[in-house]
Amino acid sequence: MYAVIETGGKQYRVTPGETVRVETIPGEVGTEIELDNVKLVVNGDSVSTGGGKVKATIVGHDRADKVIVFKFKRKKQYKKTIGHRQNYTAIKIGEIVA
Repeated sequence: MYAVIETGGKQYRVTPGETVRVETIPGEVGTEIELDNVKLVVNGDSVSTGGGKVKATIVGHDRADKVIVFKFKRKKQYKKTIGHRQNYTAIKIGEIVA
C-alpha cells in the first residue's frame, strides 16, 4: 500500500512506516499531523484518486546539507560564491486511509 501526497508544493510517494523529509511544517516534535492533500492511494489492485488522508508524526526539524552556487563570467574578472541550506521537517508515516 502506498499513497502520493502533496506538501510544500512537492509530491511524495509514501508507504506506512517510512520517514520522509518534507518542507518545513510548523509543530512540535512528536506531534501527530494529518495530511489531507492526498493525490493517489494504491492498495493492491484498487486505486483511488483524491479524498484520502495520511496520518504522520513529526520526528524532527533540521537543515539540509549546504549547496554551493558558483557564478563566473570569463574575461570579466567576475566570480561569486553563494551557499544555501534548506530547512526541512522529517515525518514518519503512520496510517494511510483511502
